[in-house]
Amino acid sequence: MIEKVDHIGIAVKSLEKTLPFYTDVLKLSLLGVEEVESQKVKVAFLKVGDTKIELLEPLSKESPIAGFIAKRGEGIHHVALGVSSIEERIAEMKQQGIRMIDEQPRLGAGGAQIAFMHPKSTTGVLFELCEKKGLGK
Repeated sequence: MIEKVDHIGIAVKSLEKTLPFYTDVLKLSLLGVEEVESQKVKVAFLKVGDTKIELLEPLSKESPIAGFIAKRGEGIHHVALGVSSIEERIAEMKQQGIRMIDEQPRLGAGGAQIAFMHPKSTTGVLFELCEKKGLGK
């Protein structure tokens, strides 16, 4: 069902100000930066062994990440779990009584299919299901 922790999402106010800590101090490799217009965020992925850190910078005040930062400050936003057959995983979660934010997979960063579980159903943690077909997982 769950294959791995794909990435840990961290909300930041500014990639420009935050990236040097990860690249210069922690010496992590920057895999790339992209904008996800549907979520109004700019993301940077950094490699940490077999997993990644995803830094999320809001592009507007309407971004869900902007709301998160305003309410809770910068910090860990979500844990993404790598899965196969995301539609089946969503159905399984719903059968287990998990409330889904995304009833159907949607396009996320890096071309992945994603779906979030509501943290009220997951003991307060925002989990993301993440399927990367043909993307080298």
